[in-house]
Amino acid sequence: MNYRFLIYISHTYALPIGGPLQKEILGQGYEVKWFSDQEYTKAYFPEQGDLLDSIEDVISYKPDIVLTITDSLADFIPGIKVQVFHGFLANKHSFKKGHFRIRGFFDLYCTQGPSTTGPFKELQKQHKHFEVIETGWSKVDPLFPIQRNSTEKPVILISSTFSPKYSLTYDEEVVNEIERLSKIGKWEFKVVLHPKLAKDKIEIFKDMQNENLTYYDTTDIVPLFKKADIMFSDTTSAITEFILQQKPVVTFKNNKPGEHFIDIAEVSKIEDAITKALSRPRPVMVAIQNYIDVTHPYSDGKSSQRVINTCIEFLNSDRSNLKKKPLNLIRKFKVRKQLNYFKL
Repeated sequence: MNYRFLIYISHTYALPIGGPLQKEILGQGYEVKWFSDQEYTKAYFPEQGDLLDSIEDVISYKPDIVLTITDSLADFIPGIKVQVFHGFLANKHSFKKGHFRIRGFFDLYCTQGPSTTGPFKELQKQHKHFEVIETGWSKVDPLFPIQRNSTEKPVILISSTFSPKYSLTYDEEVVNEIERLSKIGKWEFKVVLHPKLAKDKIEIFKDMQNENLTYYDTTDIVPLFKKADIMFSDTTSAITEFILQQKPVVTFKNNKPGEHFIDIAEVSKIEDAITKALSRPRPVMVAIQNYIDVTHPYSDGKSSQRVINTCIEFLNSDRSNLKKKPLNLIRKFKVRKQLNYFKL
């Protein structure tokens, strides 16, 4: 049987999450198209795949399975609605407002690892209108097998969230220290920033570039992860993606620091913290492995395969035990208004 998949996205950071899913779908001989509810994202096609231009085209396509890399979607699209997530749990919000918010759009949640599967299973028991199955996350498939940096000079990847409350890019002293360290020449710095970060903050790093510091304007950050020895960051979910490689991370004022990070709160400690991270201290490495075990224990690069197979099995399963999804009128209206679609 031929299955029609739709990858439903909003922002450009969804592209490297949908890419491995598309590859797996096509590899299994099925059909896949994309839809974005944000105009600026459409400029990245057709390089990324086959994009449907309008919501009317999506409805006509009649997908069997909608793989959603946003928090909400057009509920009137045919097919089962699957949440595959646009990031790891980053602890930037409360439990009810963050990663575990149930918005009433999805039939199936494909979770990343035990630390998210457990809470979603509890929510499944409470709401009873969706199912939760752990698959791993498609975006990190290209991370594996793990690759060590082969360059003589250690590579430090700088990454940041876009939230002014948490982003290191809003701390002028931190930015100045990064520039100072790059000019010493001891390390090579690669910088990749969240696409939703304020443009003036991005421009600062563009202007800062020198022979030891390069800014990368990309959402495909996995190749940069593979080339780096450590990461210096704040409270971005990209930390989790990076740390799955068993590589240390130095965080600056992380919202919820753990033993698997080397967290600091003073600019004067940045250089020493980076030096410590590059030495891969055993207690930190043990904590990293423990964190990986509960966050994303899959290092086989086959999470996309598990997602697609799980979706097909769920589509063909008896779902009569699931309750009807909530009316969710306000959220549904907001999506319709965004898409300018008010047909019944």
